[in-house]
Amino acid sequence: MSTRSASPKSFSSAGLAGEVDGLLTSLGVRRPDYTEGTLVVRTPITGGMIGRVTEIGAAEAASVIERTHAAFLVWRLVPPPRRGELVRLFGEELRANKEALGRLVSIEVGKIASEGLGEVQEMIDICDFAVGLSRQLYGLTIATERGEHRMMESWHPLGVTGIISAFNFPVAVWAWNAALALVCGNSLVWKPSEKTPLTALATHALFERALKRFNEAGGGAPQGIAAVLFGGREIGEALVDHSKVPLVSATGSTAMGRAVGPRLAKRFARALLELGGNNAAIVAPTADLDLTLRGVAFAAMGTAGQRCTTLRRLFVHESVYESFVPRLKQAYASVTIGSPLESGTLVGPLIDAGAYRAMQSALEAARAADEKVYGGERVVVEGAPDAHYVRPALVEMAAQTGHVEQETFAPILYVMKYRDFDSVLALHNAVPQGLSSSIFTNDLREAETFLSARGSDCGIANVNVGPSGAEIGGAFGGEKETGGGRESGSDAWKAYMRRATNTINYGRTLPLAQGVEFHVM
Repeated sequence: MSTRSASPKSFSSAGLAGEVDGLLTSLGVRRPDYTEGTLVVRTPITGGMIGRVTEIGAAEAASVIERTHAAFLVWRLVPPPRRGELVRLFGEELRANKEALGRLVSIEVGKIASEGLGEVQEMIDICDFAVGLSRQLYGLTIATERGEHRMMESWHPLGVTGIISAFNFPVAVWAWNAALALVCGNSLVWKPSEKTPLTALATHALFERALKRFNEAGGGAPQGIAAVLFGGREIGEALVDHSKVPLVSATGSTAMGRAVGPRLAKRFARALLELGGNNAAIVAPTADLDLTLRGVAFAAMGTAGQRCTTLRRLFVHESVYESFVPRLKQAYASVTIGSPLESGTLVGPLIDAGAYRAMQSALEAARAADEKVYGGERVVVEGAPDAHYVRPALVEMAAQTGHVEQETFAPILYVMKYRDFDSVLALHNAVPQGLSSSIFTNDLREAETFLSARGSDCGIANVNVGPSGAEIGGAFGGEKETGGGRESGSDAWKAYMRRATNTINYGRTLPLAQGVEFHVM
């Protein structure tokens, strides 16, 4: 079944390709880098080709990593506040080019304009955070039992930081890692998603501009401090397996994490994994339903359901179910779907045909189980027959059955009725993933219980705000099959450094710890 989009204006693939060419040129990317390669780039807005990026092989990737390791050996000796200056300059480049890079994100990923710009704003924000952090890489002074001794901990650069990013946040997640890794004294190797290489080219070009300015002012940063590797699975494997990459931060599916984690563990490298999220919200009897409607609608439908923090399961108390769910259905039926480049559009396209097929398969499973499915049909957008626009789907479930426990990266919201708070907490936590969660309530006991040790088992737990989206000040990540990693704010910087415990004897005797005596002649 198909319906026609409410948006009247069409965008041709040729027109978008021309706009992309202008944007990349303005951002400092060489034309051959996005026109003469073998990796075909398509915009989800029309499904048409907008670029061809040059790929590399595993052997060349290994050489790049070696060069980046050599750069690390120099960069680690630069004082942290000086490293912060490079990140500050990068933030300036992002501010000056926010509109262009945000537009490119919208074209390559299919995000609405405010979300494309918002992603670049996240990059700016983490740069600001990291600049301050460059003067706050604190260790501890530790009380010691030995007289005339001092004990402390210090933090040192770790090495090459490998970053594997996903299509849905093609540049912000790289920035979360890169800004912190740089001020911590590390160098960077980035493997972006094959679906979104153009935004990576643009981001790297802006970083190179900042690097040039930094060195012209006497910054002393080595060439090769940051590199981008374009290619498929074999390039990711080369990055994961290289002995001179002590940390890999990988964002993607749980299946990807199952492949990456053991390979890193085999060589005792660190894994910072940001994987699947089957996020839920609870709508309690005391919830402000107007606020809840807005929170649920954005969390479930924003970015066409293609966020790791997208709301996928909704538990509504039986006392408010009949008043709230019809309003939610109305919002689903009326939301504007179409080209994300048009003002007024709230839901853009799925990334590709594979995402569309996965969504339809999940909805077919729900129908086969006699569940009530609203929406989910393909939406026809004029001039974009090869694109995959869909109306977000709402599925009323009698119970949290098997397919609900699986994350489908698409705008599907499973809605269930509940009666008892303790029982709904158990259902909330009864999925393998543990990324983000929320409760809508004005009951203090419910709110505090949800945030307590027996409440949500997710890495992010919110009250009266949806699970989707996060500010850079807090550490981002989740538990269980979400991988356990933490990126962005708080003390996430420690993942990018190695810790040393130091003891200094400034006396003339040698007391041993724990009262041990060991006398030699």
